Amino acid sequence: MGVTPITSLEQFRTIINGEKPVIIDFWATWCGPCRIISPIFEKLSGEKDIVDVVDFYKVDVDEQSDISQEVGVRAMPTFIAFKAGNKAGEVVGARPQELQSLVKELTV
Repeated sequence: MGVTPITSLEQFRTIINGEKPVIIDFWATWCGPCRIISPIFEKLSGEKDIVDVVDFYKVDVDEQSDISQEVGVRAMPTFIAFKAGNKAGEVVGARPQELQSLVKELTV
């Protein structure tokens, strides 16, 4: 599926309340660490044992500040996982191993 941009607060609310677990990358164009970890996030979104279980999204915090404020994002990158509308985990910073662990937790 790849990583899909979220472009509105309404879309965000619909996505996190869906049946599938989701993980969202809160990022900014000016954020160096965001650019470093982005390819890893993209790669995870295409792994065959994950792609059918978890959906991957991204939110540009400058373009969608209402979304980042609603979930309390204070640093970029921040990855937040949701299951059935509830926050299921979070990784703050460009931490590939922690991000992989968070994604794996959503698949069980």
